[in-house]
Amino acid sequence: MTTPTIEHVQAVAFDLDGTLCHSAPDLIAAGNAMRTYLGMETLPDSEIESYIGDGIGRLVHRVITRERETDAAPEIWEKGFVFYMQYYRDHLSDFTRLYPETEAGLGLLKTLGIPLAVITNKTEILAVELLKQLGIADDFSLILGGDSLPEKKPSPLPLQHCAEVLGIDIANMMMVGDSHNDILAAKAAGCFSVGVTFGYGDMALLSQDKATKPDWLIGSLPEIYENLQPQKTKDDDEA
Repeated sequence: MTTPTIEHVQAVAFDLDGTLCHSAPDLIAAGNAMRTYLGMETLPDSEIESYIGDGIGRLVHRVITRERETDAAPEIWEKGFVFYMQYYRDHLSDFTRLYPETEAGLGLLKTLGIPLAVITNKTEILAVELLKQLGIADDFSLILGGDSLPEKKPSPLPLQHCAEVLGIDIANMMMVGDSHNDILAAKAAGCFSVGVTFGYGDMALLSQDKATKPDWLIGSLPEIYENLQPQKTKDDDEA
C-alpha cells in the first residue's frame, strides 16, 4: 500500500489490545480459568485469541459456546462473566506487554504536540488500570472503553466523542487499530484509518474488502511520526 500524504493531523487515537500491547496471553488465561471453573475442558490458545476484539462480554459468550455469534445460556454466561472479570482484574498484566516500539512511537508523536487517545472495546476501568500498569496511561489525553458510551466500535460514536472532547474536526483525527472494528468505526466517523500489521486482526484479509480496507498500513508505530515529520520539516524549511 502506498504511503499516503497526511496533513493537518490534530490527534491520534489508538486501539489497545493488539495495537499498543500484546494482551492475548492474559485474556486467554482468564478464558481457560473460567472454563475450568465452569467444569469445561480448556481450549487452545489460538482459538481463544480468535475471539478477542469485541469486548469481554462477547468474549465470554464465545469462549463458552465456541461460536462467534451464539449466546451462552444467561445463567451460565453470568456465572462465567463474573468469574472472568474477577480473574482477569487480578491478573491484568501477568503476561501482557507493550509491543516493542509502542513507547518509542508514542514518545515521537508527543514531540509534535498533538493529543493522543485510546479508544478500546475493553471495559473502561480495566483499560485505564492496564495502561497504568504498563506505564503509559499519562501519555493519553482521553481513554474511552467499550462501556464509556452507549455504543462501542464499530460504531463511530466513540471516535466522534473523542474528537468533540479534544475540540478538533474528526477529519483531522487518525484512528490506529488492528481489527475490522477499528477500520469500520474510522470510516463511519470520517477519520483517517491506519491498520497495524502486527496485531490480532488479519490486515491482509481486511484490506481485500473495500469496507474494511484501511487508508494506510503500518508495521510499527514510529512510522506514523516518520510520515508526519517530513511534511512538517518541509514546511518549516520553506517558511
